[in-house]
Amino acid sequence: MKATEVSYLKFLEGTKQFVVPIYQRTYSWTTKECNQLWKDIVNVSQKDEIPAHFIGSIVYIEKGIYQVAAVSQLLVIDGQQRLTTLSLLLSAVADAIEDDESIGGMTNSKIKNYYLFNSEETDDLFFKLRLTRSDKETFWNLLKNNDLPPQHSFRIQENYQFFADKIAKSKISLEQLIKGLRKLVIVDISLDRDHDNPQLIFESLNSTGLDLSQADLIRNYILMGLDPEEQKHLYESYWYMMEQDFGQANYTKHFDRFMRDYLTLKSSAGTIPTLALVYDAFKSYSSQNGVPIEEIVQDIHHYSKHFTKLMLQKEDDPVIRIVLHDIDTLKYDVPYPFLMEVFEDYENNLLDKSELIEILLLVESYLFRRAICGIPTNSMNKTFATFSKSILDKENYLESVKAKFLLLDSYRRFPNDEEFKQAFLTKDVYNFRPRNYLLRKLENYKRKEPVQVDDYTIEHIMPQNENLSDEWKRDLGENWQSVQATYLHTLGNLTLTGYNSELSDRPFLEKRDMDGGFSDSPIRLNRDLANLSVWNEDAIVHRIHNLANKAVQIWNMPQLEVDRLEVYRKEPKKSEKTIYTIDNHSEYLQGEILDLFNLLRRRILNLDPMVKEEFKKLYIAYKTSTNFVDVVPQRARLRLSLNMAFDEINDPKGNCKNITNLGRWGNGDVEVGLAEPGQLDYIMFLIQQSFDMHSEDIG
Repeated sequence: MKATEVSYLKFLEGTKQFVVPIYQRTYSWTTKECNQLWKDIVNVSQKDEIPAHFIGSIVYIEKGIYQVAAVSQLLVIDGQQRLTTLSLLLSAVADAIEDDESIGGMTNSKIKNYYLFNSEETDDLFFKLRLTRSDKETFWNLLKNNDLPPQHSFRIQENYQFFADKIAKSKISLEQLIKGLRKLVIVDISLDRDHDNPQLIFESLNSTGLDLSQADLIRNYILMGLDPEEQKHLYESYWYMMEQDFGQANYTKHFDRFMRDYLTLKSSAGTIPTLALVYDAFKSYSSQNGVPIEEIVQDIHHYSKHFTKLMLQKEDDPVIRIVLHDIDTLKYDVPYPFLMEVFEDYENNLLDKSELIEILLLVESYLFRRAICGIPTNSMNKTFATFSKSILDKENYLESVKAKFLLLDSYRRFPNDEEFKQAFLTKDVYNFRPRNYLLRKLENYKRKEPVQVDDYTIEHIMPQNENLSDEWKRDLGENWQSVQATYLHTLGNLTLTGYNSELSDRPFLEKRDMDGGFSDSPIRLNRDLANLSVWNEDAIVHRIHNLANKAVQIWNMPQLEVDRLEVYRKEPKKSEKTIYTIDNHSEYLQGEILDLFNLLRRRILNLDPMVKEEFKKLYIAYKTSTNFVDVVPQRARLRLSLNMAFDEINDPKGNCKNITNLGRWGNGDVEVGLAEPGQLDYIMFLIQQSFDMHSEDIG
């Protein structure tokens, strides 16, 4: 490796071509990063006391297979975003200089021939910077002032236009700007393919995980070590196709999440990688399963098609696409690992279209009912991560899914009809995020000509105004303030209208009878209002019940005969199970240690209603979807095992012990002792970390 500090413009001079390899991510800088670069250049240009401005390093492979004739082709390992952005800026500067003009020692042709083009070369070698396939044609056409291709890279075009606009509108002169460009300095780092390991260097340069997405790191990991022909084959056959399916904007936005869900699906235990550590999880997965890398990439590409159906509704069938759109409207992506497997099984003819749609509708109902009932979303990702593992009978696929939903209990439960209906009595629907979705589904239930709810506004039948008119006070009764406070934002008091401003705070009868009022409305939600003469508490509650009864028909419970459900309820026969209680730990749980344990258990159980306590033979477990802390009573203390890797715990006092591979009772690699009540607050600080890790709230 050779590293040299050099002027950026000097670095570009000479006949050379910087090649961004196909495994690198596409150009991704936004105008935000461009604006910061512009500010830095303007700032340094105006301060004579600052001789130079460092903009980072450019790392490339100097020798090897990319040497071609007289043009040195340098394979860029790190720095392509800066190279591309500065080339766009230089192109904008050149285009701003007239053909016969010289500014700051620069001319239009000098900038292009020194820093953008290899003027004596032809074809691809004419350009100093060769980007990946997705960006190359846009970039080269823009530099040559040609028309852009129809499917052009909008980032390239947008950022060039950003610089062109800055040059045209900024108070800084071109001469001053060129002065700033001359002050830019980089560290020129050249590698030798025969002696340096580009992958290790690349990982080191990007160790913070901030520069590249996890998916970018995975792509580089897969392709960087292959020879060029293999790189080209895997990239163009699979990875480029995924980039196209996601689209340029969505690739960087959603691909990390896809890789997380893919690895969750592939985990036999339904283990969910931390989003920031997906790259590490993939390296472990790819190295352990012994499958050739091409098969892995092919499989990733295959499942990405299922993911884009879910995330981007890229589904050809219009009926399926509508259901996927409704699930997406709820803004829950936790079911994706399960639903990707469902789509895979549908593709393999393990279930038919009607069964697929019913499963999708059950997932939608499950998500929405829980939202209305206000059930915490903690660990719902874990529910779906392991959901398919419980579907053992794929000969009876739909029935198995129904049984799984019906057998979910406690905080994972599928709310029944009564719980669902009761929740509407007090639910603040107006400030409920998917309120438009709710009203749309209610309005369009069994309607062949759907109403576009977004064309209407939400109307409070009883007004929001605290200073109600005398007519409203009379209708609502002497407890009008209590009625307004209780029911104002509930489903019963809300409807849709195109006449919101006209209806305003008018008395109910005026709202009913005016032009565009409830009696004159094409909206079905207003039909029951047309026949009422007064709007009061009884009318609101009656309407809530009517709409709630409709809701249970739209968002169905799974239906399964009791005898069939019992088949799924039965567990495989085991030897008779011993039930343990606190009495089994009475040898040590007595006196002060018992008092200390009771203080601890109360604090742990108060973390969240979903926390369960389970007495084992040798320890007491506290769990959500899995154990997060286990307590082993001892004579002089309580020994706690936290279900975390030792390097994940934040322990400023250094009280924790690394018990990795020591074979202790309990789960996890972190051990800590509790001997007196004064330690309890700090112990709970440690336990909270494990609880948060295993009860991640992703709702």
